[in-house]
Amino acid sequence: MSAPYILVLYYSRHGATAQMARQIARGVEMSGLEARLRTVPAVSTECEAVAPAVPEEGAVYATLDDLKHCSGLALGSPTRFGNMAAPLKYFLDGTSSLWLTGELVGKPAGVFTSTSSLHGGQESTLLSMMLPLLHHGMLLCGLPYAEAALLETRGGGTPYGPSHHAGSDGKRQLDEHEIALCRALGKRLAQVAGKLEQ
Repeated sequence: MSAPYILVLYYSRHGATAQMARQIARGVEMSGLEARLRTVPAVSTECEAVAPAVPEEGAVYATLDDLKHCSGLALGSPTRFGNMAAPLKYFLDGTSSLWLTGELVGKPAGVFTSTSSLHGGQESTLLSMMLPLLHHGMLLCGLPYAEAALLETRGGGTPYGPSHHAGSDGKRQLDEHEIALCRALGKRLAQVAGKLEQ
């Protein structure tokens, strides 16, 4: 059996959600736990698969075993009309076998998102991502207002989880508050997972 790890599972189209995932992973590792970065393939409108089995760059594709054996989960997606992106939803829709056996019950989980507009559905996206996690019996970890960046942010950041305002061109980089909140979620998941394993 592998050492305990937090699975940082995300879909990213233009790179902002992937940047957030890396900052969350850093927060996990700052707390002394391994972070395992994984992504999901895009959903194709064509009838046959066209993507390679291994991505050309970035994190490798997640498997059900990555999810089954994790000690905690950070789930990230860009905002799509106030909801998670289809590729992430497609992956989660395929987790029935884990639900049937209760593999994720009692494990801590948190969510994160990036969007191009400041009021573009960040909070509804985060809430939508929580729903399947609740069905799996996971323990949701948001961000408490003890995190000063929640009160100071001028970009993204919510008590439901870290968020990022990427701008209409998608090129706005994570600011100091968004980075702090991503790392805070990683630390929190690692700390909660550690306490639950005792």
